[in-house]
Amino acid sequence: MSVPASYFEQLFAGNDDPWAFRTRWYEKRKREVLLTSLPRQHYARIFEPACANGELSAGLAERTANLVCQDLDNTAVHLARERLRPWHHAHVEKGCLPQDWPSGEFDLIVLSEIGYYLDPRQWLEVLQRARASLSSDGALLLCHWLHPIEGCPQTGQQAHELLAAHLTLHRQLRHEEADFLLEYWCVTPQIIDLDEPCP
Repeated sequence: MSVPASYFEQLFAGNDDPWAFRTRWYEKRKREVLLTSLPRQHYARIFEPACANGELSAGLAERTANLVCQDLDNTAVHLARERLRPWHHAHVEKGCLPQDWPSGEFDLIVLSEIGYYLDPRQWLEVLQRARASLSSDGALLLCHWLHPIEGCPQTGQQAHELLAAHLTLHRQLRHEEADFLLEYWCVTPQIIDLDEPCP
């Protein structure tokens, strides 16, 4: 991680929701857009690094049988574990990317609001590790704020461009607004099953 861990420690000091994930309409709406953008109803195994206090994680837990979350901050790990307590198949680990990559394959990896905190070399390593750990029909979802963030080594736009330039994946979805960009990349092109029943 290019941005030091102390940056996140200060954010979580005395504040269990430093980005206002629970209270800001922008964050709540973006989370719903992200979850609605997932073309499959269910994923066998999902990885979400940089899970913060677990607000997005709770939505992902509804869509999988095995959710692995990760954050480098002790407070965030504790908060995410508390948030995910109702889902026994959700696990939160402490770790720092790119070095602390979990083992095994994933059907979905969600890289949301993380790319700009790593320099391009580290971010490319994260993307390459993500690609290597996707199942044969796996997918990678990226979602990032598009405005510059002071002290960060790259922008959200640059984080997405690096994936497009270096990874061999099929982009199935691109959703761009003034404030954020969301993309869904697949190992193999996916066809929507119109006969899949609603829950």
